[in-house]
Amino acid sequence: MDLDPEGIFRDDSDEDDDNVQEREANKDMVVYLVDASPKMFTPATNQADEKDETHFHTIVNCITQSLKTQIIGRSYDEVAICFFNTKEKKNLQDLAGVYVYNVGDKDPLDRPTAKLIKDFSCIEDSFMSNIGSRYGITAGSRENTLYNALWVVQALLRKGSVKTVRKRILIFTNEDDPFGAITGPVKTDMIRTTIQRATDAQDLGLSIELLPLSRPDEEFNMSRFYADLIGLDGDEITEYLPSAGEKLEDMTDQLRKRMMKKRRVKTLSFAITNDVCIEVNTYALTRPTTPGTITWLDSLSNIPLKTERSFICNDTGALLQDPQMRFQMYNDMVVKFSVRELSEVKRVSSHHLRLLGFKPLDCLKDYHNLRPSTFIYPSDEHIFGSTRVFVALHSSMLRLGRFALAFYGNPTRPQLVALVAQEEVTSSAGQVEPPGMHMIYLPYSDDIRYPEEVHVTSDDAPRATDEQIKKASNLLKRIDLKNFSVCQFANPALQRHYGILEALALGEDEMPDIKDETLPDEGGLARPGVVKVIDEFKASVYGENYDQEEAEAAAAKASRGDAAKKRKAITDAASLKSAAYDWAELADNGKLKDMTVMELKSYLTAHGLPLSGMKEALISRILTHLGK
Repeated sequence: MDLDPEGIFRDDSDEDDDNVQEREANKDMVVYLVDASPKMFTPATNQADEKDETHFHTIVNCITQSLKTQIIGRSYDEVAICFFNTKEKKNLQDLAGVYVYNVGDKDPLDRPTAKLIKDFSCIEDSFMSNIGSRYGITAGSRENTLYNALWVVQALLRKGSVKTVRKRILIFTNEDDPFGAITGPVKTDMIRTTIQRATDAQDLGLSIELLPLSRPDEEFNMSRFYADLIGLDGDEITEYLPSAGEKLEDMTDQLRKRMMKKRRVKTLSFAITNDVCIEVNTYALTRPTTPGTITWLDSLSNIPLKTERSFICNDTGALLQDPQMRFQMYNDMVVKFSVRELSEVKRVSSHHLRLLGFKPLDCLKDYHNLRPSTFIYPSDEHIFGSTRVFVALHSSMLRLGRFALAFYGNPTRPQLVALVAQEEVTSSAGQVEPPGMHMIYLPYSDDIRYPEEVHVTSDDAPRATDEQIKKASNLLKRIDLKNFSVCQFANPALQRHYGILEALALGEDEMPDIKDETLPDEGGLARPGVVKVIDEFKASVYGENYDQEEAEAAAAKASRGDAAKKRKAITDAASLKSAAYDWAELADNGKLKDMTVMELKSYLTAHGLPLSGMKEALISRILTHLGK
């Protein structure tokens, strides 16, 4: 039996492409819990010029957009949609006022599908007739629909471990006091039991978040009930609420920010000294966006295919398990390795990160950054005290203006990294940038090239005058983009790709119209002030009559082109006329003198020979060309 030496030191699970975005180890299970009370169906604004939209319409739209984004970016996450304060009930617990929405035979908590998105986007048309709306908590009744909804949602999120799955509940409502219709001990008891139900869910690892909507005549007051439900106090309440004056359209952005939370890529052990080791989590920051991987489907059933690898013995053809021995040829000898030995060979360090020392920040150059950095943050999950050590190291690096040089013992690509401390940045709206460290991947010495420098003298290249530099500066100031960020522009190729996929999946007749934001702003460049500085710059570099000279040059070029076309037409006609005669036979028989001057010139023109001279000169030229 022959062993396959190919890829002996390759780890099958390693990524070969450094630019591939890291996949998180866990996934999300999200339940959208939507209030369906009559207040959600009242107009969202009092302005006459605004569309008569309701808060329920806004929530349906933003959940639909969130599902469309999720089915592209995080298709393996699972979602469920649940309404409370409904007339009809649909849940496994058979609790009143709670309706779990699902499509067909699929589980309520499942991966989002095109049919779910398409049906849910049209739910408003049939909501009142099929599901209905009512006030769930009323005076004289002990029925608590919010308590029932939390119970149902907790049951939906029962599957999966909180160690590998992040379970979340997102509540949408415009009622800040759901128990306002009742008073006395009954109200106190219902509030207590509801908060206790939420606390029990949070103790099981469920995250409860609120996306509040303010009514036109009243701002949403978190302090009345929901601050206690989700566990907020003090300044956290004001930071949690969206900023005042936001339009309803911003609810989609609010939901997207809540959904797109940073998830850790992996956990690393960070050796400070031989005796001190801490634990840190890594988070992926900016990464290239790709259209996604291709999924192979069965041609008949459209079921995703599963790829399997098998080993077959060369001698017997028997199916083998993953071979326990691999080999490498060395000096015509077979050197065998076990899986354990290979693992030891590839392990270049006993720790993922090992601190080597510190350097001043000015030693770190821009060209040292090979690829997007990774953000690291301490964790006490397995090594208690990691945060305390990390904070001490972080504060010292900031105070002394140093970065840490460390060795990253990745089995596939061990390399040096720079750990640059980032200070926390906050604003009135909350945290802008978290504290932590950026792990910058450094090059080796042979990764940096030193191209030969070309020194030009004043005689070799023209130099700009002070006037030209001034005009160029004015131009740059005029067309400078204020507060520019690459995040302001969407990739038009990706937008079109996903737009077409969405249209095909949802069965839409028309393809979406994608706006290319990378095209020049023709309106902005046509402003009088911008046109003026452009003309002044052109005049200072090319002269006042540059446009006229350019137009004349273009006309001359066009004229030369017309003349060339005319000459080619004459040559083609002469070649056609000359091909009618056997010139060699005519020359041998001495019959060239019997031909006309025009016939002789057709031969000369076809072969690019001069046409000047008398008839005898033309005949002599033809005979010379024929070698007679």
